[in-house]
Amino acid sequence: MKTIEIVLNGKSRSVSSEEGTPLIYVLRNDLGLTGTKLGCGLEQCGACMVLVNGEPTFSCVRTVEEFEGCVIETIEGLGNPEQPSLIQKVFAEENAAQCGYCTAGVIVSISGLFAKNPRPTDKQVKEVLCRHLCRCGSHPRILAAIEKLRGQKLDE
Repeated sequence: MKTIEIVLNGKSRSVSSEEGTPLIYVLRNDLGLTGTKLGCGLEQCGACMVLVNGEPTFSCVRTVEEFEGCVIETIEGLGNPEQPSLIQKVFAEENAAQCGYCTAGVIVSISGLFAKNPRPTDKQVKEVLCRHLCRCGSHPRILAAIEKLRGQKLDE
């Protein structure tokens, strides 16, 4: 077992796991933070996205020990049903999820983008979204939510 120190959703935590365990398994299985989803397990779909030191980061392949001393924020750290973040609220208002599987990862990534730049360019938005696969067809509503957050339309 290996124990590391992290800041998780605003709280200092000691986390113990077997060496080589991907972060997502520790979040979901050991800490009960099931909002972060495991999709492909290959850093290709974005369902497992978390913020690490403010940067959207895949959690399905990188091992927990790689995150020693990091500040990690999951979808649960961004808000909750009673007090959603602005981005979560706008996604809900725009019905920007159909099956919902990719939604947490998309919201985490968009939150990281908007934290750095509240008026991201079309290129920046597209760069963030290209790291996410949505199989159910929610793209138009996701884009509508982002347009609402930016206060302007995205170029097609």
